[in-house]
Amino acid sequence: MAQHHFKTEVSRLLDLIIHSLYSHKEIFLRELVSNASDAIDKLRYLTVSDEAYKPIAFEPSIRVVIDKEAKTLVIEDNGIGMDEKELEENLGTIARSGTRRFLEKLPDGAKKDSNLIGQFGVGFYSVFMVADKVEVTSRKAGTEAAFTWTSDGKGEYSIEGASRVSQGTEVRAHLNDEGMEYLGRWSVESVLKKYSNHIAYPITLVSEEPKYDDKGEKSGSERKEEVVNSAQALWRRPKSELKDEDYIDFYKSFSGAELGGFGASGGDEAPLHWIHTKAEGTIEYTTLFYIPSKAPLDLYRADYKPGVKLYVKRVFITDDEKELLPVYLRFVRGVIDSEDLPLNVSREILQQNRVMTSIRQASVKKILGDLAELSKTNTDKYAAFIGEFNRPLKEGLYSDYANREALLGLVRWKSTAELSSPGGWTSLAEYKSRMKEGQKAIYYIAGGDEERLRKSPLLEMYRKEGIEVLVCAEEIDEIVLSGLGPFEGLELKSVNRAGSESELGREPEGGAKDESGQAKNPGATAAVEKAKKALGDEVKDVRISKRLDMSPACVVVDSDDPSLQLRELMKQLGGSEMPEVKPILELNAEHPLVKRLAAADDAQAEDIAKVLLGQALLVEGAKLADPSDFAARLTRLLK
Repeated sequence: MAQHHFKTEVSRLLDLIIHSLYSHKEIFLRELVSNASDAIDKLRYLTVSDEAYKPIAFEPSIRVVIDKEAKTLVIEDNGIGMDEKELEENLGTIARSGTRRFLEKLPDGAKKDSNLIGQFGVGFYSVFMVADKVEVTSRKAGTEAAFTWTSDGKGEYSIEGASRVSQGTEVRAHLNDEGMEYLGRWSVESVLKKYSNHIAYPITLVSEEPKYDDKGEKSGSERKEEVVNSAQALWRRPKSELKDEDYIDFYKSFSGAELGGFGASGGDEAPLHWIHTKAEGTIEYTTLFYIPSKAPLDLYRADYKPGVKLYVKRVFITDDEKELLPVYLRFVRGVIDSEDLPLNVSREILQQNRVMTSIRQASVKKILGDLAELSKTNTDKYAAFIGEFNRPLKEGLYSDYANREALLGLVRWKSTAELSSPGGWTSLAEYKSRMKEGQKAIYYIAGGDEERLRKSPLLEMYRKEGIEVLVCAEEIDEIVLSGLGPFEGLELKSVNRAGSESELGREPEGGAKDESGQAKNPGATAAVEKAKKALGDEVKDVRISKRLDMSPACVVVDSDDPSLQLRELMKQLGGSEMPEVKPILELNAEHPLVKRLAAADDAQAEDIAKVLLGQALLVEGAKLADPSDFAARLTRLLK
């Protein structure tokens, strides 16, 4: 019998699981039962879709056996089972989805965040909270050989040949002092009802219980076997029969274990919202979708775990199909159960299946429509939703043209206006309702940090003129807004761009002359000319600004050029190198520094112009090409 080492930083990881990851040790039973259910799901699918498995009698069963004498708790299923290689891969490689990222993501006080488990494939190892030795005996369906995996959870495990009458898996936990309470039938039954009541297969609890005579005195013992869960597919029950607690309990019953479940949204946290639909007619199906209270940890990872399970006539088909809902709704958890898909539908052809396409389209419209209703009827709950999932909705604006109008009503933005709405969010429609009389555009400022954007000199004259500006601090905002087109006849204009200030109160640059054609402000003209001479090809142009009130200068980009923020984003995304974009420097003709620039000699004018450009770039979050030169010029001016 060969000894093997776990393939990860096992001592640290298992210590985290046992002492930090879980707030309630009872979670281990939920995890093991969920794994058993998933194993049965997989076998059920194969018995109707794969000729090799059709001869196997499918009689699903999950048994939990308490042995007080041996101090063991056994969780047994007759599902798909595992062979020797799968035992090593599934149980001998902890947190296969990325141990180092898992360790890095764990915050201080992670004990309360038991919903982390599913994302990293560590649910099984929670059993070591209550056991000092675990034996897993498994026989894969369609084979004769069985194997036992054994470990004390401290760094090593063994695999050896075993015997088992039928396919399936048995997990035998030798309980330690922490696990002694799970030798009591009441304790185990309570946990099973709490977490696994809606598992679709019967869970039988087996134990030896004291027997009492008519006088109440103990007279031996009796074996008690009883199904302790409802074993119903909750989504198939009429909504009129269900209470809020039923929906919440069902949501919690999905642990997000490695081979199934609802990922990082399971655990002890109630969902934010749910949507239960039964469609009848040409295509019949049932859906139950949940909106989590918190965003899954893998929301912005390319290898995110899908949150929706597909069933056909209650037969589990897949929980790993990213085409069931569009990518921007990847935070949605739940179930789709179709009456019209063939039971042997191939995962590879789901995307091209007409029935599945219809279900997907209808599901998206239902989810978006329900969220729109929520935004009107419960603004506090909707603000909580936006706080977690606003950005994915914005992705939908960019990618889902068919539902763009619905998404425009759902997405929210921050604003320079003082808003009383929860979270300080506003929609484009709400912005429009507050616009000044005669205002012809919706204005926004985009960049990487909300506080910096709110302090930007680009907003000074907009504030003075009482024009509201949307504050768009997420990287995706500029890409989305620039591609939207008009909203209800209103153009969306970025204040970061030249020409966006056309509604402001000052005269345009070309009108700053008197009737004889002479400049009204010759000092401003001189400042512009000296700055152009000093800066040369560092800038695309220098002009007098209409948008500045207090600051001496700002930078914008030409209307057809990508902004500084967009170029930085594309660089981070690893896209093709974008052409260099030179900024336009705008000067505040009334500012003392600009007046000083107009009167300065060439040497001092160069220092002033380059300092004005440098500080304007810094305010916009750009990097200086030569910080040392900037510092030297600033020092000379301060002297």
